Amino acid sequence: MPLVEVTYAPHVPEQTLHRLGDVLPALVSEAVECPEEPWDGDLRPGDVEIRFRPLGPFDRSGLDLVIEVRSKWFPSRDANRTQRADLLHESVAAATGLSDFGVYLTFPTASWSQGD
Repeated sequence: MPLVEVTYAPHVPEQTLHRLGDVLPALVSEAVECPEEPWDGDLRPGDVEIRFRPLGPFDRSGLDLVIEVRSKWFPSRDANRTQRADLLHESVAAATGLSDFGVYLTFPTASWSQGD
């Protein structure tokens, strides 16, 4: 279950943020897909959690937008994490037209529990 945080500059259009929110769950799922957590194309509640936050008055960023993805560590994910981050970056750019953004992908040791 990936957790995604999107930090964006005030001049990023709301329409772009809506589009990003629409496409990110599937794009992130595809980017972190692995044998232990295969991507079946059917997102269910809790599969991908996304939070958007504007840059605050004391934040500093040279990019219009940063997408931070945290998803549970598995050896198969770790083996090619740079390619996964590149895939997500390319997919987001193609789907939204964004160009001045970054993708930060981490695989911490973690657990997830969710009720019905």
